[in-house]
This record gives sequence, structure tokens and C-alpha cells, in this order.
Amino acid sequence: MKKLLNSLFELSNKKLETIDVKYHRFLYDKLKKSDSKFRGIYGSRGVGKTTLLLQIATSLELQSDEILYISCDHPQMADISLFDFVSEFVKYGGKCIFIDEVHEARGFEQELKSIYDFLDIKVLFSGSSAIKLTNPSFTRRYAMYHLPILSFKEYLELSLDKKLQSYKIENILQDHIDIANHIMKELNEQKVLKHFEKYLKIGAYPFYFQNKDAYTQMVLDTINTILYTDLGSIYNITGDKINTLRKLLTSICVSSPLELSVEALAKRVGTSKVTLYKYIELLHKAELLRHVVYEGKRFKSMQKPDKLYLSNTTLFSSLCLEPKIGTVRESFFASQVSVDSSIYYVDRGDFLVDEKYRFEIGGKNKGFDQIKDIDHSFVASDAIEVGFKNRLPLWLFGFLY
Repeated sequence: MKKLLNSLFELSNKKLETIDVKYHRFLYDKLKKSDSKFRGIYGSRGVGKTTLLLQIATSLELQSDEILYISCDHPQMADISLFDFVSEFVKYGGKCIFIDEVHEARGFEQELKSIYDFLDIKVLFSGSSAIKLTNPSFTRRYAMYHLPILSFKEYLELSLDKKLQSYKIENILQDHIDIANHIMKELNEQKVLKHFEKYLKIGAYPFYFQNKDAYTQMVLDTINTILYTDLGSIYNITGDKINTLRKLLTSICVSSPLELSVEALAKRVGTSKVTLYKYIELLHKAELLRHVVYEGKRFKSMQKPDKLYLSNTTLFSSLCLEPKIGTVRESFFASQVSVDSSIYYVDRGDFLVDEKYRFEIGGKNKGFDQIKDIDHSFVASDAIEVGFKNRLPLWLFGFLY
């Protein structure tokens, strides 16, 4: 075990030396301020969990031999007891360990519990959202943080090397004209709508800024890794069923959210309704698909379909040639708002947010017909820089985090 520890120390030091600490995502400060013994980051592949772990590791005021970064998908960690390994690290003075891809460790839930109960060490770990890191029994023990895709604000910060402010949804709804004008002043000569159009196509994943030429292929590779590794191996889904999942994603990509009934969608992808519901749940956990529930289902059982979207707008650009712009707009709104707010779909309008605010999503000429005379109702319009009264620019909802 000591030989393995020395080997992984060498790999860890090399990894920490190469990490870019110039830009920090919004969770960085929250994780740094937390005094929890165990902190966990979960989220889809490609959103920057590894980078975040390494950035925090390099910021700690500890000796180099007191910090260790490991990834459980490394071949040297195969069939190694995580508890035994961390115990060895503590024996040689380890104070903080960063465990990436923790779900790849054998029996990781019990191993983490044993480390928590018996070892005096701080642990930061990351894992895919496709696994059971969000089970109540798991989250009660550890401080868990969700890392979503890049917001439009974060994309602009990375693109333009600027620091911008985020806003609570209540502040945006109340002061959207002043906020929009302030942001555009901060952007100087940069055109916000031009950047927003580009964000909708390629803005979800931070690895875009590392290799722009290969980005589309990297997104497709990320999708395949989620399907074959996170879902295929963890849930024992065979190759032919993986193809069904891919067909389901493509069908949703080219359809309007309520265009296909469950029966029609099941027929199109060649599976039963029961199996389809299971696949929808798995793809939602993997953050490839987002299903938005009808608001009436909060109170009683209703035979209402759920709205189905791809989880973010970059997936539309990667999986179909001509996605419907209305669906892309709604997907953007849902992806940004759902990070900190509850969201349902409604009969009048498109979405109910935080059980209070009703939104209709559309282009710059979208009217208020569906939501007129409803309190706290708004139109989020694409292709406008600044709104007026209860009409807000859609891009502004990319500044929530």
C-alpha cells in the first residue's frame, strides 16, 4: 500500500502543478467557505468537477505531503479498498484528500462511511450525477453540492475575461431594465445577443475553451461516456438498450416538448411504456434529459404527460441538425432557472417557477395572450437586449449563477 501511495503522490503533484487557477466557477467560494469534514460535488461529465477539486487543493495552506488527489478510475485504484488506502495516507500525515470519480471505487458508499466514522481527515469527492450520490441516506451524512453546466454569465466571463455579477430571480424580475443596461455597459462594445446565440449552440461545457476545434466531437464523446459508462455499467444496460437510449435522445431533440405522447415515443424508439419511463428517469439522473412535471401533479395523481427536453442547449446542436428554436429557448430557460428554483409547466404559459412566477417563453414579438390577467406573469423574449414592464430578455436568465 505504501508503494501505491508513493506512486499516486507523484501523479497528484504533477496534476496539481498543471491546473489552471485563473477562473473559478461559482461553487468554488461555497466549497472553500464550508467547514464540513466531507464535501461532495456531483454533476454531469464535462462540467468541471475535476478542475474544481484541483483548484481547491492548490488553495489550501497545507504542506504538499499533507494533500493528495486521486481518481478512482485510475488503473492503480482497481480493486483497492478506499478505506485502507486513505488510512495509509493518514498514517503518513495526510490531512486532506481529494477523491475524483468516487463512484468507480468498489463499494464506495460504505468505504466513505467508514472513512467518515473512523479516520481524522478532510475529504472532498466528486461523482457522476448518474449514480446514487443524491440518495437521502447519502446526502444527510455529507455536504453535497451540485455543479451544473456553465451559465450564460460564466460563459461570458470565460469568453471575455471579465468578472460579472449574478442576480437572484426576484431581483431580475423587479429591476430587469437596470440590470440589463448595467450588464451591457460592463460588456462595453460586445453585443450580448451575438454571444447569447453562440452560447445556445456551444456554451454548456467549459472544455470548449480548451479545444474549440474538437469541441463537437468532445461533446459526442461525453454523451457516449455517460451512456456506456455511467448508465451502461452502473445499471447493467446492454448495448442494444444503449442504442434505444440514444434514439430516445434524438427523438426528443427533433420534437416539441409535448408533441409526442408516451405511447408514440415508446413506439418510435421501440420499447414499452414501462421501460420508457425507466429510461427517462435514468437519462434525467445523467443530466442528458430534463423532464418538467405538470404543476397539477403536485397535489394529485393526474394523467398528464411530462415535458421532455434535452438537458441543455449544446446537446441540441450536437444531436440534431435543425432543432426547433422554441424548444431550444425553453430548454435554456429551464436549465438556468432550475439550478436554484422549482419549475413546473402549466396550461396557461410555459412554466411556473417557485410556485409563484409564471413565464411564457418566445421571440421578441411574443404576446401576453396566454397569461394576461394572471398575477406575477412575465414574457421572456429572445432577440431583445432590454425589456419593458413584464417583458424580459431571455438571455438575462443566464445570470442567475
